[in-house]
Amino acid sequence: MNIVYVAFRGHFSDSPRALYREIRARGIEATHTWLSAPHTQETFPDDVATVTFGSPESIAALEGADLVISNDHIPLDWEKRPGTTYLQTWHGTMLKRVHNDVLWAPEGRLAYLDQDIARWDLLLSPNAVTTERLRKAFGFTGPIHETGLPRNDLLHSPQRDEVRARVRADLGIGEDQRVVLYTPTWRDDLVFAGAEGRSFEFPIDLDAFTQRLGADHVLLLRLHNMVLDRLNPAEGSVIRDVSGYPDIQDLYLAADVMVTDYSSTMFDFANTGRPMVFFTYDLDRYRDELRGFYFDLEDVAPGPLVHTSEELVDALADIDRVSEKHAARYAHFQELFTHLEDGAATRRVLDLILPAATASGQTSTTEGDDAGAQR
Repeated sequence: MNIVYVAFRGHFSDSPRALYREIRARGIEATHTWLSAPHTQETFPDDVATVTFGSPESIAALEGADLVISNDHIPLDWEKRPGTTYLQTWHGTMLKRVHNDVLWAPEGRLAYLDQDIARWDLLLSPNAVTTERLRKAFGFTGPIHETGLPRNDLLHSPQRDEVRARVRADLGIGEDQRVVLYTPTWRDDLVFAGAEGRSFEFPIDLDAFTQRLGADHVLLLRLHNMVLDRLNPAEGSVIRDVSGYPDIQDLYLAADVMVTDYSSTMFDFANTGRPMVFFTYDLDRYRDELRGFYFDLEDVAPGPLVHTSEELVDALADIDRVSEKHAARYAHFQELFTHLEDGAATRRVLDLILPAATASGQTSTTEGDDAGAQR
């Protein structure tokens, strides 16, 4: 069996990575090929076969696959041969509107991506709330399976404390330091503005962050893969750019608090139970003009919405009180969006796509294997 994996147009990450590790752990006989990118190649283990995303070799790999596993659209021109199964894991619960539901998109973009949607055979949903939104947004008529996301199994793994310690040590973070993980999403007008479009200004006042919170706070910056070349954060000892870190789930475990805006990282991070602050400095424009939301963030956010850097630093300085104040909202948020996240999503997904392997009695190691801890 030939299996081809794609994550964010060339990363070794996300649910395809979790599924890859479990397939190998089960000892299933298969040839594995990953689509990589030049800037991500060094993040792939030496024993992982790769071809460059968009190259003729990548097209040949896709067209020769028995199983394609992706977490996003594959915007390439390839013909799916009869008998190939294309599993679309998608990359998270949506606050932001996607595909047919967006307020604006460049001319021709959605029609081109529709060609990829037409190839999908199965689509995963992370929770019951999201299922029909996915079907409507993509116009997908095939089966949607509510399994939870394989990528989040690590957050429920017995190895999570071990992974937290390892990642913090790798990043040079002390045991007593509080880690703030900042995960801003991308802005459509920035990405599609072209090379001469405006740049994104880093919105956090780093001087104020340092002066108020001190050296016992570390700010980890995780940029969205769509804007890696458009954000230029100010340099400073308090900030560490972890945008190139292979898998964000490791960073969730390393963090003590998350700051985000409208990113789907909020739904993943809720699995940790740790506090979140929402830095929504452009809320009205983003919600009403640029992208649009599926629900009112102000109604369900499991943490405060702040609109200035000063308000953000104040919230971080008093995070224990903030967390206590939002405890009930946090619990409701988890009930809505993480009810399927129990550490066994990878097993459930593979039982769908590899029934023969499951029936043969091969056991899953998803809930505590060393492979999961390496993500």
